[in-house]
Amino acid sequence: MNDTLRVTVGTGYPVIVASDVWQDLPDAMRAVGLHGRVHIIADTHLRAQAEQLVSACGEGTSLLLIAGGEASKDMLTLMHIYNHLLHHRVERRDIVVAFGGGVIGDVAGFAAATILRGVAVVQMPTTLLAMVDSAVGGKTGINHALGKNMIGAFHQPRLVYADVTLLKTLPQRELAAGWAEAIKHGVIRDAQLFDDLASADPTNAFFDPALVRRAVAVKVDVVNIDVHEQAERMLLNYGHTVGHAIEQLLGYGVLLHGEAIAIGMHIEAQIACALHLCEPSVVTRQKAVFDRYNLPTALPAEISPPKLLEVMQRDKKVLAGHIRWALPEKIGYAIITRDVPLTLVEQVLTQGINTQ
Repeated sequence: MNDTLRVTVGTGYPVIVASDVWQDLPDAMRAVGLHGRVHIIADTHLRAQAEQLVSACGEGTSLLLIAGGEASKDMLTLMHIYNHLLHHRVERRDIVVAFGGGVIGDVAGFAAATILRGVAVVQMPTTLLAMVDSAVGGKTGINHALGKNMIGAFHQPRLVYADVTLLKTLPQRELAAGWAEAIKHGVIRDAQLFDDLASADPTNAFFDPALVRRAVAVKVDVVNIDVHEQAERMLLNYGHTVGHAIEQLLGYGVLLHGEAIAIGMHIEAQIACALHLCEPSVVTRQKAVFDRYNLPTALPAEISPPKLLEVMQRDKKVLAGHIRWALPEKIGYAIITRDVPLTLVEQVLTQGINTQ
């Protein structure tokens, strides 16, 4: 199928990005050899579609609805999923279907990775952010009070099944936030994707499976090179060092993940510019695209640079006391570096506040 990408790590799995296919999930699962009972973990706002999936998947299918916001990405929700699966006598041949956005995919995926020491998971992302990023690559987990995604496991899905028609269930703010990860993919690896996003009509681009698939393809390619984030995959963290710290300091859910990442990318591009890694035009071109997609770039006024630095230094990407940064050298190419003085970072943060 021309709408299918493929992750090749381990036994490999297909990543399907298409339109009007979501109700065909049972056929897609059988095609990859999944034949056990199905347990659907779905976002509460997808109740109607989830109930249709239960009927399509047949007898023995269970359904658990949970809130999709960042506040649900915690131990309490994880235990709720465990209780549901155990109550329904989950077996090792069964399948957990994560039907929702990135939070649903992460927490349901972590439950699948750890229940009975691991059962199959199918990622069925329904937000743009999850489609182009979190549903692919096997990262699962929950947040901790001391940091985002601090508890988790790599657990590759057996299938990623993304239907862009389901994006119509989302409010405009959620749709806009999803483009942050797609823009990131353009900046770090695909200059033509960046240019196409810069010229696309933001009101219609959401539902273009070809454009979404191109953004997903960047994630697939990087995962195929570096599944456990030892080198190349760290480029995908562009914007996340600052963005995750912002989310933690504000409280999870105050900003949408994509909004925090857009602010993080804007700040980190300025850091790259201050280091003379990239030209100022990278910062201005990137900001113009963020503006086009109604994404924020200003650091929230209630966050102080010293506090932000303190939180960033607890990030899971820190190695031997040094933050590992993914920074752009030009649109379409980025590098990993630890040679970023914290004094320079604080200077960029402070200048950003003073010029808001």
